[in-house]
Amino acid sequence: MDIRRLSHIVALADQRNFARAAEQSNLSQPALTRSIQAAEAELGLALFDRGSTEVSVTPAGEFVIARARQLVFNSQCLARDVALLRNRGLGDTAFGVGPFPAATFLAPLLTRLRREHPGVNLRVEISNWQLLVKRLFEEDIEFFIAETRDLPVDARLQIRPLRREPAGFYVRTGHPLAAARSVTLAQVWGHGVASVRLPDGVRAGLATLLGLPGGTALPLALECDDVTVLKNVVLGCDAVLGAPHAAVAAEVAASRLKPLRVTGLPALFSEMGVMTLRGRTPSPMAELILSRLPAAA
Repeated sequence: MDIRRLSHIVALADQRNFARAAEQSNLSQPALTRSIQAAEAELGLALFDRGSTEVSVTPAGEFVIARARQLVFNSQCLARDVALLRNRGLGDTAFGVGPFPAATFLAPLLTRLRREHPGVNLRVEISNWQLLVKRLFEEDIEFFIAETRDLPVDARLQIRPLRREPAGFYVRTGHPLAAARSVTLAQVWGHGVASVRLPDGVRAGLATLLGLPGGTALPLALECDDVTVLKNVVLGCDAVLGAPHAAVAAEVAASRLKPLRVTGLPALFSEMGVMTLRGRTPSPMAELILSRLPAAA
């Protein structure tokens, strides 16, 4: 069975509707129907149960589709890599980053890549891991870099850890807490904390340290995936910023932000890693970018 027909099977399995699958495959609906019928006849198996508008996958179909999906995926990777080899280029790529990587090492990395490879086009999507996982599974990006502690257990995902980024709490110069030698976590939260979405384990630990009743959600005054926005807000009010040290190094060096020493607070850090699709060979440009990322200690 050829790859094109296998791709039709995968499209129908994903869309569960002949019209939508035909549109995805750039076919007429009758042509897709004939392709699916031919595949079932060749295999001697019913892959789909037809309903009035939707189709469902049969047990035999689940078996075949899992393998068809991998074959289609490998075929797409092969076509991409052959094209790159033919053109003798690194090729363009797209990848994603979470809020903390975006605020720490992304800009220097992109600057270096632009200097060394001005002919390569890059697309970077900055978002939370939930959206980046979706983009990765859709193959809209080749990989993404983000906090790993809340990632789902999924056989399709391959995770490579990067170095930990230590984090803490910061206030603007002139803040009521700025002159204190040490503060309590309750004092920090009393002024309102601004941060990106925190991992569930970190939220639970901070809630316990604050003495919140069991099951009470940790309150954040401002939750935003853009660390630059968070910094600008904190520089203009009495909110407290929770962020990696590297994300605020310039502001601390310029005495615009001051780190707080919080009593009884364990070490905070961001647990970052690179997420790729298991079994996918990175493009040459993606391979180069991955080699430049900060390795795990």
